[in-house]
Amino acid sequence: MVELKTTIAQGLHVTDDSAGYDAACKRVLSEKAILARIMKSCLEEYKDCDVNDIAEKYIEGQPQVSAVPVLPDEGGTVISGMDIEDKSVREGTVTYDIRFRAIVPDSEEQIALIINVEAQNDFYPGYPLIKRGIYYCCRMISSQYGREFTGSHYEKIKKVYSIWICMKPPQYRENTITRYRLVEEYLVGEGKEPIRNYDLLSIIMLCLGGPDGSNYDGVLRMLDVLLSNETSEAENFAGRLRHSNDADNGKGGVGHV
Repeated sequence: MVELKTTIAQGLHVTDDSAGYDAACKRVLSEKAILARIMKSCLEEYKDCDVNDIAEKYIEGQPQVSAVPVLPDEGGTVISGMDIEDKSVREGTVTYDIRFRAIVPDSEEQIALIINVEAQNDFYPGYPLIKRGIYYCCRMISSQYGREFTGSHYEKIKKVYSIWICMKPPQYRENTITRYRLVEEYLVGEGKEPIRNYDLLSIIMLCLGGPDGSNYDGVLRMLDVLLSNETSEAENFAGRLRHSNDADNGKGGVGHV
């Protein structure tokens, strides 16, 4: 597994200003080892994969790991991936926190998932976050025209995920992981369609909490510790993460770190 301790420790060593801390959180989340654990815990395509395989084989179809380190004096495996800006003349520019591609294991062809990860500190910014997640997914799908497909070749549309890590959710949402996606519903008869033809967007909400609540384990605990402002605790946790052979390998769900 890639070296995490130094980059995470330095990534979280910032001033008290919220903008600096927000940027530090995004740097931590861009580590492939962290993204791999999020993907294993939340994305069904990767639930049976080894986290090392996710990080080294599946993140970014043709790996384009940044040649520029997280910090000027550090090497690392931070995602550069795709352009984080999605520009539209009519709809304006959407800027994603982290955006990259991943290959679906055991697929017959090189199917890419376009995933964006958003670290959200305000659960009530004046609108439902889930609606923003849906909008992001729609923008990521529509922006594929002219890139992934042209004309009427809609069969080439790639699945997209919008993953939201909410650091200060309301109490009733603490330590929860929720998925929203398209499903098939039979109204009259059973006109079954292959799932790959409509399972094209999913929004994942990871709502962090504290150790006093239930479900404080696995990826929820990992993110809570790493994104806290307790740098020493994050360093210690990163060290354990680096040396661990990942008890969550081979398990679905949240798992253990």
